[in-house]
Amino acid sequence: MRKKTIWVVDDDPIYQIIINKIIQRSEMFSEIFSYKNGKEAIDNLSEVIDKDGDLPDIILLDINMPVMDGWEFMEALGEIQPKFKRQIIVYIVSSSIAVEDKNTSKTYTNILGYLSKPVSVNDLLLIASND
Repeated sequence: MRKKTIWVVDDDPIYQIIINKIIQRSEMFSEIFSYKNGKEAIDNLSEVIDKDGDLPDIILLDINMPVMDGWEFMEALGEIQPKFKRQIIVYIVSSSIAVEDKNTSKTYTNILGYLSKPVSVNDLLLIASND
């Protein structure tokens, strides 16, 4: 199985450290990139597209963030998605247990799942094996 590139979009610095260590230990991903909010990630995605760079295979996306939250990120992603050479798979990773958030996540075709924090190595194995 080809190792994939994963982006983590989450404003919690402690969670960023933890999830990066879990991702590294899983040895399932070739590259890990972290962003503090949706705007940083969207800006970088736009830059990658402009430079014809490598898109992430998977994005782990928090919902509640400053500057640009997860839902705003998904709207912005939808606007630039036609420029992508392939689809990017998104997993919502949140501490929110709100039914509305889970239902909203189902309205986006490229959101493949809704995971509760903290993500485990087993979660990552499932994520990496989905093609």
